[in-house]
Amino acid sequence: MGLGDKISNATDKAVGGAKDKLGDATDNPDLQAEGKAQNTEGHAKQAGENVKDAAKDAKGGLM
Repeated sequence: MGLGDKISNATDKAVGGAKDKLGDATDNPDLQAEGKAQNTEGHAKQAGENVKDAAKDAKGGLM
């Protein structure tokens, strides 16, 4: 996983988490849902990158 991807995924998770908490604190369900979605997207992207890295490592080990 490239550094840019790691930063982007971490940003999505952090900003999403902040939006979720802010939406909860301000009783704004739309902001809370947007935050949860962005946080989940960051986690999903990171998981996908981890799978790609594992496949690349496994392929390298077979050669």
